[in-house]
Amino acid sequence: MKEISLNSSQNELKYILIKNGWMLEEDQIIHVETPGAGNMNVVLRLTTQKGSIILKQSRAYVNKYPQIPAPIDRIEVENQFYELVHTSSCSPYLPKLLGFDRINKLLFIEDLGRSSDYQVLYQNKVDLSQKDYVEILSFLHQLHHASFNASQRAKFSKNLALRQLNHEHLFVYPYSEENDFDLNEIKPGLQQLAHKMRQDIALKKAAIQLGNQYLSEGTSLLHGDYYPGSWLKTDFGFRVIDPEFCFFGPKEYDLGVLRAHLRMAEQPISYLNDFWKHYPASGINFSLVRQFEGMELIRRIIGLAQLPLHLHLKQREKLLEEGRYLLMDG
Repeated sequence: MKEISLNSSQNELKYILIKNGWMLEEDQIIHVETPGAGNMNVVLRLTTQKGSIILKQSRAYVNKYPQIPAPIDRIEVENQFYELVHTSSCSPYLPKLLGFDRINKLLFIEDLGRSSDYQVLYQNKVDLSQKDYVEILSFLHQLHHASFNASQRAKFSKNLALRQLNHEHLFVYPYSEENDFDLNEIKPGLQQLAHKMRQDIALKKAAIQLGNQYLSEGTSLLHGDYYPGSWLKTDFGFRVIDPEFCFFGPKEYDLGVLRAHLRMAEQPISYLNDFWKHYPASGINFSLVRQFEGMELIRRIIGLAQLPLHLHLKQREKLLEEGRYLLMDG
């Protein structure tokens, strides 16, 4: 496997493109850049005379946290996702799959152009537009209710190695007193709030039980990491990226995570109240949605995967209390 980076020579990158049939010998690479801050994988934008393309490569570790090992085959699961949904009604919200290099763990996808993710929502007084809010829920409903036959589901990767890594950071690490992550560096006083949560035996037990639900199988295709960092604001409108955490599982997981981020981003309360108007709630276990919502609130505030939250300590404490209440539900 040949690792790519901004420091890779243009000859190295050109060789990979030519080998995979995405560039001719006489073509030239005009520019190479990083389109955004990738957490899990290395992502590059390559521009040639014919336009631009996005290259995404997985490594045997988390790109943002190289000390954390991660399954290198996760890029193959993302490739499977794009192949599976390309004829579904939700495909217009996704970049087009242009190719996959299994040997070099490289995904080639459509460049959606100069864009920004939606993490600006975590800043004070930045609200989703009604149009974006409706589309965010519409995409998720279409994804969860896309029709796949038993053979397609059986062939699709269970993505278990990546889910087990994620499970640790969702249901175990935030509650462990043995981790050395100093939360007071994030917000003075946060470590003390985390210590209180970590002393709650009933809460820790509920988190472990919920973790078993996350690792279970289901019939709905999930995005697996549906939050503002996976949404793009483009010239074409709202788009969705980074489905490497995808799997067939309980749709309540995606829904709970989404609701938690609407809370943390201090979005209008009407967006939570009107939620089920835009995601028709047939066959939903509302108790399970609430539990996953509570889990996501807790892990984002006292776990490793921190967000650019503009919240003071009291606000974080209130969200932790809400998270505990929701997680203990059901």
